[in-house]
Amino acid sequence: MRMLVGMLLVGLFGTAATAQEAVNIQGDVMAVSVQTASGPVEISRIQDNSNLIDEDWARTSRPCPVFCIQPMSPAEGVTTIGELEILDMLQDPDAIVVDSRTPKWFYGGTIPGAVTIPFTEAADRLNELGCEIDFDSWDCENAKTVALFCNGMWCGQSPTAIRRMIEAGYPAERIFYYRGGMQVWRMLGLTVVAGK
Repeated sequence: MRMLVGMLLVGLFGTAATAQEAVNIQGDVMAVSVQTASGPVEISRIQDNSNLIDEDWARTSRPCPVFCIQPMSPAEGVTTIGELEILDMLQDPDAIVVDSRTPKWFYGGTIPGAVTIPFTEAADRLNELGCEIDFDSWDCENAKTVALFCNGMWCGQSPTAIRRMIEAGYPAERIFYYRGGMQVWRMLGLTVVAGK
C-alpha cells in the first residue's frame, strides 16, 4: 500500500515524497530516561530523517598534532565502550559519566547526566569519584565505576585524564573510555543538553 501511495504521489507531483521513519536508539527502544542534577532528561535520537550534524562536528581533518587519532584503549586495563554502554551507565546510580573536556566545550553541549571534570583537573578531583585523600596520595579502594569522554576519536583530553587518574592511583579496571565522544554522539542524533 505504501508503495502504491508513493507511486501515485510521484505520478502527481513528479518527485518522491518520503515519510518520516521512526529513529530508535536500538530495536524497539525509542528513548532512555536518565536522572541529572536538574531532574530527569529523556535521551532519544533526532526524529528528522533528513537531519545533518552541525558543520563543526562534521569536520573530518583536524591537524595532528594536537588532534591526532587516539588509540582504541588509552591505557592497559581500561575498557573502551560505545553509546549503548554509556546509556546503561547513565541509568546506573553507582556509575559516573565524566565529560573531561574543558568547561567551554561542556557548557556548549554535553551528554545529559554527565558531570564536568576537565582533563587538567581529573587527577586532583578523585574524591568526587569515590577516592579519599591519604596524606599525599589517594586511597581508591571505593572508587566508582566511571566513563570518560571528550570530543571524539581525535581528541586527547579524556585519554590524558585517564592516564593521569591511573598514575594517581585510580584502578584502571573501573575506568571506561567512550572513544566516540561528542562527535559520534551528535552524529547519531542523540540528545545534547547545555552543561550545568
